[in-house]
Amino acid sequence: MRELDGRLLRLLRRRGHGDPRLVAAVARGSRAGEHAACWFALGGLGIAASPSGYSRRRAFTRGVAATAVAYGLNQAVKFTVRRPRPQLADLPPLTPVVTQLSFPSAHATTSFAAATAYSRALPAAAPALYGAAALLALSRPYLGVHYPSDVLAGAALGTLTGRLLRCR
Repeated sequence: MRELDGRLLRLLRRRGHGDPRLVAAVARGSRAGEHAACWFALGGLGIAASPSGYSRRRAFTRGVAATAVAYGLNQAVKFTVRRPRPQLADLPPLTPVVTQLSFPSAHATTSFAAATAYSRALPAAAPALYGAAALLALSRPYLGVHYPSDVLAGAALGTLTGRLLRCR
């Protein structure tokens, strides 16, 4: 499994990096996902734009809570597992990181938790929410800071957390 993970990472790091503007755009977009900032901002906007007591406001509030819980769970797993980030001598990382721990991806965890929870508030936007979550998650191996399995585990943890906390 480790060998397959490494091969997939190398494949993702070698494809689609010819245009420096694309790499810079992916890095900027990925930074928006640091500490789930873009997802908390979306939740805050949703809460502020929804009438008081309205079910959509409650759904956004639960989405913010689900994102925060997912982030906390991610950190607990990350500091328990302590998997180091990828080190590819010929393909260095293309963005800075907060810690040197890799598993699971916090970007994937919080993005899928938020997409799952916010899709209750905005059902018609669910495809766009999941699309944004997938792009943020995939940006991490593209930039060389996560293995693909880190992203898959994060997406699973986030989806589960979002489903459990978006109820009612």
